[in-house]
Amino acid sequence: MTRKLRQCRADLQRVGFYLDHQTGSHQIWKHPLILGISVNLVGKDSADAKPYQEREIREAMRKLQEAQEQQGRHKP
Repeated sequence: MTRKLRQCRADLQRVGFYLDHQTGSHQIWKHPLILGISVNLVGKDSADAKPYQEREIREAMRKLQEAQEQQGRHKP
């Protein structure tokens, strides 16, 4: 079952992403630990997430997990 964009946005917020900016229905979400990576969500909350949006979210979550693991290794 396809997730709604509302759920995608909630999941991003839950792990620390923030809405960087919005132009029309295009929202750019970023996370302070993964510079240079952003997630672009387009559509209303009630719309189904497109496959490319789901892939973009999964990739950003993977990068975030890597960054968090790396950060944990560098702590004294």
